[in-house]
Amino acid sequence: METSKEAQASLQMAAQIGRMTVGELLREQARIRPEAEAVADRGRTLTYAEFNARVNRLTHVLNGAGLRPGERVAMLSENRSEYLELAFAAAKAGLIVCALNWRLTPAELLHCIRLTTPGVLVVSERFAHMAAALDHDCGLVIELGADYDGRLAAQHASEPEIGAEPESGLVIIYTSGTTGMPKGALISHRAEIARLHVNCLDFDLDRTDTFVAWPPLFHMVSMDQSISLLSIGGKVVIIDGFDIDPLLESVERDRQWWLVVMPGMIEPLIREMRARGTRPRGIKRIGAMADLVPRAQLAEITALLQAPYANTFGSTETGLPPLSGGRLAAGEAPSDLGKIQNSLCTFRLVDPEDRDVPDGTPGEVAFRGPTLFSGYWNAPEATARDFRNGWFHMGDMFIRRPDGKYDFVDRVKYLIKSGGENIYPAEIERVLLADHRVADAIVVRAPDETWGEVPVAVIARNDEALTAQELIELCKRNLAGYKRPKAIRFVSVEELPRSTTGKILRHEVERWLR
Repeated sequence: METSKEAQASLQMAAQIGRMTVGELLREQARIRPEAEAVADRGRTLTYAEFNARVNRLTHVLNGAGLRPGERVAMLSENRSEYLELAFAAAKAGLIVCALNWRLTPAELLHCIRLTTPGVLVVSERFAHMAAALDHDCGLVIELGADYDGRLAAQHASEPEIGAEPESGLVIIYTSGTTGMPKGALISHRAEIARLHVNCLDFDLDRTDTFVAWPPLFHMVSMDQSISLLSIGGKVVIIDGFDIDPLLESVERDRQWWLVVMPGMIEPLIREMRARGTRPRGIKRIGAMADLVPRAQLAEITALLQAPYANTFGSTETGLPPLSGGRLAAGEAPSDLGKIQNSLCTFRLVDPEDRDVPDGTPGEVAFRGPTLFSGYWNAPEATARDFRNGWFHMGDMFIRRPDGKYDFVDRVKYLIKSGGENIYPAEIERVLLADHRVADAIVVRAPDETWGEVPVAVIARNDEALTAQELIELCKRNLAGYKRPKAIRFVSVEELPRSTTGKILRHEVERWLR
């Protein structure tokens, strides 16, 4: 019988031997199936052997730049194969990729960079001028193209020593913050591998599948799914945003795992598919954010693509769990959008005092599971608040039904989801209230046929000369395009409904717009 000391040593040894990281998964795929197609981008396809060799060369570049495990490297680029090369090079070196959102204003981008202090900035030619205008202090800047390729060519393609552990951070995805500035959600190797497992268990992913990464790679949906495919031997087709021609070419050419469609792009996709007579080769599922898509449109797009619609509810912080286990039948307008729980997670619905609520009563989702992120970078108060009492509190309210499904109620912290982007009203209100001619302001969501929801600002003025156009221009100077109010409505201060504590009742204002 082992002594306590020997048992502890055995457990430590087992933990070390049993570890696995994302970079190692790619290395093994390159060894097992070197000639299989890995990444297709702009007319060029890389095999696993070729992709892994480029990843190795980039790993040596980053190590040679003096970066050490746990340090950060930022990426400011449109979708392209180098984005995934950087993700896997960071995975091997033990670095963390800061996936910068190029839609942000310069002030917001600078905030994101200073929050995470990357030592290297990799930037595409398209956004080089944007990076050059920022006082970012990143040290080394590598521009994609001749500079990047030259650095890779100067390195060897040998396998580097793996610098990561399962709990090491791999990527920081920036999420909208309730205080008006983005937060950096740190996602580990453990979380990414667990998300891969959920994709295989609940979403039928296997290595014969193709994923089209057209949503921005600075978002979870493209980053997570691309990592999953390349970790098991599948293929990733990269498209620079919602470009209908290459998207439909892939639909007709590739057997696809999950084609992401969302509010804002479904209607033009339907029109183009009908005009072309597109015939999908085969898609296992489509969709995101079913709640924000008109139900007749759900029926039409699923019929055209001959695939069910994923009835999802997850987050950057949790991945696809906790409530993305359902699907909506192809060709039907659904009568029920109730959500179904995923594998590899558990959660509770709780009241503000963290007590479980009974069926039929709204409660906030308190989550546990291996897909969970590791906290907000350099934001200990926000992390402690959301990780309280041993659970991650998502800020989303659901009702549990007697049949075991869950109905979405609202966001604890009011959130607008517009065309795949998350918008917190506080971000917009902060800008509007900075104008001294604004007595009070509140931003609410309004339904929109194209984007699902859009922000609308309701303003009380203390200067009647203030115009809506002036406020729109103010927002243009301070906010990313998708965050700007799509309409501004003026009211008197007295018309704004308030609680007994003086807070404007957001939901009452929202009802004005219906």
